[in-house]
Amino acid sequence: MTENTQALKRERGTGSIFHNGSAVWWIKFYVRGIPKRESSHSSDLAVAKKLLKRRLAEVETKTYVMPTNVKIEELIADLFAEYRRERRKSLAYVEMRWRKHLQPVFARLRADDLTTEMVQRYSRMREEEGASGPTINRELAVLKRAYSLALRSLPPKVRTVPVMPMYKESDPRTGFLEDAAYVRLARECSKEGLWLRALLTVAYSFGFRSGELLSMRVRQIDLLSRAIRLEVGSTKNDEGRITPMTDEVFKLLTACVIGKQPDDYVFTRPRKGKPAGVRVCSFRKRWKKVCLQAGVPDLIFHDLRRSGVRNLRRLGVQESVVMKISGHKTRSVFERYNIIDEADLTEAARKLNEKQNSLGQSLGIVAPEMVKTATAPSLVPLPN
Repeated sequence: MTENTQALKRERGTGSIFHNGSAVWWIKFYVRGIPKRESSHSSDLAVAKKLLKRRLAEVETKTYVMPTNVKIEELIADLFAEYRRERRKSLAYVEMRWRKHLQPVFARLRADDLTTEMVQRYSRMREEEGASGPTINRELAVLKRAYSLALRSLPPKVRTVPVMPMYKESDPRTGFLEDAAYVRLARECSKEGLWLRALLTVAYSFGFRSGELLSMRVRQIDLLSRAIRLEVGSTKNDEGRITPMTDEVFKLLTACVIGKQPDDYVFTRPRKGKPAGVRVCSFRKRWKKVCLQAGVPDLIFHDLRRSGVRNLRRLGVQESVVMKISGHKTRSVFERYNIIDEADLTEAARKLNEKQNSLGQSLGIVAPEMVKTATAPSLVPLPN
């Protein structure tokens, strides 16, 4: 069977669609008089027609990019280089996802040959292996980012970014620590030691991340100006920030840093023979214990970050200032922490009710005697 006998008849200058010895449809079109053939990777004729239409449009608008022999592993190498150049702390996680899951499937595949169907097959395979939807999303995000970088390079290393269907993400966690529970938890933390009591208060006050707190050095606590100075490189987004201390935070951190050297860690556990104490690296068991005793067994330490953001917003602090204090770089992530609960809605309704009542009284909308003599209106049946 030849190409000509298997080709579908089309108008001159509109290319052709044909079989090439298999059920998969191929397309043929011309670029400056040079014939180009390309597989549609599908046995569906509609898919081939759509691909041919897109290629003809690219030729007409002079945006057609020749297919290359670039492998997906080369795109991933460029992605790793970008992460190293920008000193992203998530590089280790990205490398792990590629090496453990993506590489065995996609490494030797040509970048231009990746299709949505292949991505969907990979997702189904990972589901069968027990991976959750959000986990698969993180893995596919590695591929998508690599393709986006390749498309922006000059000349482009790929012609397009394949559509990669994602799973629905779970709703953001809504755990909060209310003021009454904070008082109980503070008492229990004090029993464990000054370091845990101070960790609780700083996180609850400013919404700092646990990693930012545990890596904090004495030199970052400016007692003279009563400010915490998070250095560049010590935060998740690699941006430094300065936060003035409240009286409670100032007293606790002063007690934590007294007698220590500038390079000592702020949060340390006391140990005999070590005046500066031992750095706190992990405290999950202690945290679980104090939360259970304080009556908040499901509270995780990261909930303090969410609580700190909400408390600042309730106090009327502008969102841009809250983001500066907590270290949120993008508004989309900030909104996942700035969760509105039922108490916030009730408070909003109360304020609105007060405003409307004051306007109604001043404008005389409803006279008191009308309220006393008002009767329920009779019901009028609706017409058929």
